[in-house]
This record gives sequence, structure tokens and C-alpha cells, in this order.
Amino acid sequence: MTTESEIARAFDIFIRQMSEGKSVDQMVKNISVFARIFKCSSIAYGPQTSVRNMQIKCKIKLPTLPTILTYPEEWQEHCLKNGYDRLAPSIRMGHSQSSPLLWDDAYKDPNTTDRERRIFDEAKELGLETGVTIPLPGRLGNFPTMSFVQSERSGLSETAVSYLKFAAQAFHEKVEGCVDWKAGFPSLTARETECIGWVAKEKTSWAIAIILGITSHTVDFHIKNVLKKWGLESRKDAAMLAEHLGLIDPQF
Repeated sequence: MTTESEIARAFDIFIRQMSEGKSVDQMVKNISVFARIFKCSSIAYGPQTSVRNMQIKCKIKLPTLPTILTYPEEWQEHCLKNGYDRLAPSIRMGHSQSSPLLWDDAYKDPNTTDRERRIFDEAKELGLETGVTIPLPGRLGNFPTMSFVQSERSGLSETAVSYLKFAAQAFHEKVEGCVDWKAGFPSLTARETECIGWVAKEKTSWAIAIILGITSHTVDFHIKNVLKKWGLESRKDAAMLAEHLGLIDPQF
């Protein structure tokens, strides 16, 4: 049995490895090793389907987080064959969900559908006995999650879930930093970025003009340029995309 001090020491080693991580593949290996302390033999990481799918309205494909799976190949093939989500049986979470969710609790939840319970049952038959899914901060409603899964039921204590949550957050921060969020997007001028930043704060063109000391016509000119560059129609969509690309502070 792993002691508390051994777990803490392993976590310190993992965090150091994350800070030194050069590739996503290596980081996956590191977090997989750490997860095995809690008898978790598989992980799944990636974005959920966007609640507000900007790719429908934007002519340029948005960069996104990678989907990472170490689930048994038999289960992955089963998911593909049956049209399940690649992260199945990971739990769908809304924006308001901030706490880790144990699969056993999700299975018993009255809001869980019969189909979702069937997927959990099928997963158990193919080596995914139980697990926990952890919600992570995302961009543009693209709520990512990370799941840690046991192939043999030994249970996940509060201590285990807490350590796995912190590990997932550290892993996510590093992976997110590896994504070139601006790839393929025309750059904005300083004034265009300024105007969109104020749009994100729900300021009108008239209000932005007063703040920046220019005319409202000039503000509209810059905002129209942004919409044209990014293939968008809505000022709010442009502001959300600017946040997604890390050009302005998060507002949404």
C-alpha cells in the first residue's frame, strides 16, 4: 500500500517533470506513471463538443486541444464501431461543473440515461471498470476533461481524486501551452485588438470611441476589418474568438 508521503513525493516528481516537459508524448507517459499509483491504468484527455461551435460561423478552422487516449484498443475499436464519442465513457459536463465526477456516482445519477448506463456497462466488460472525470478550464466553450480509469475496481479515495485533479490541471496547462492558438489566423493591428477588447466588455461603438479618443465611425471601421479578416458576421463572435486566441483577457 502506497503511503501518504510516497504519494506526495511522487507528485513532486511529476510536477517537476511537467515543468521540464518537452513533448506531449512524454507528458502523457509521466502522468500515466503517476496515475498508476492509484491503480489507474488508462487515461483520456480532450475537448468535449463545443457548446457554442464557432467553427460553423468562422471560415477559418479553429485550433483545438489534442485528444489523447490510452484506453484498451479493444474498447476504442468498440467505440468507433458503435459510433460512441472517442472519450466514451467519459462523462458529459456542462460549464457549471467544476468538481471531479466519479463514474460510480454518474452511473447512479437519476439524470443519467439508459444509453449512457449501457455504455458504462459495456466499458466494464472491456476493461474499464471505474474511474473519475475531471473538468478543466477551456476556451470558447470547448470544455476539456481528463479521465483516469481503473481496470480493476479498488476504488478512488478523496485523497486520490484530489491528487489526480491537481495532476490533470498541471498536465492541461502544459498541453494547452503547446497549441499554437493563432495558427492560420490573420493578425490584428493594435487598434483592432483594442476595439475588440472593448467589444468583449460590452461597450458600444460610441462608448469605445470616447474611451479611445476616436470617432465611432473609425471604431466601426476597425471592427469591420476584424470581421472580414476572420470571416465572421458577429461582433460578439469576434470578441469570443479574440479571447480564444489569447489576444484579450477572458470575458465570456
